[in-house]
Amino acid sequence: MSSTYDRLVGLLAKSFGIEPDEVAPEDTFESLELDSLALVELTLVAQEEFGISLTDDDLHAKSSLTEAAGVLDAKQVTV
Repeated sequence: MSSTYDRLVGLLAKSFGIEPDEVAPEDTFESLELDSLALVELTLVAQEEFGISLTDDDLHAKSSLTEAAGVLDAKQVTV
């Protein structure tokens, strides 16, 4: 997996207590039981961690962790 994916999983562990060994790349935020408020919090934490700007629409409940890592990668390239 990419280092961005690993960092994202680390953020999920740190911010929401999700065990890294209990997630898979195809898991969605919804399947991890993160609600819209948690996604807003994750967006803010990810912006700080990655030094990027994210919109409210960049991370979706139905996005897989792999898709989310791809969004974070793309945002890092364009900054």
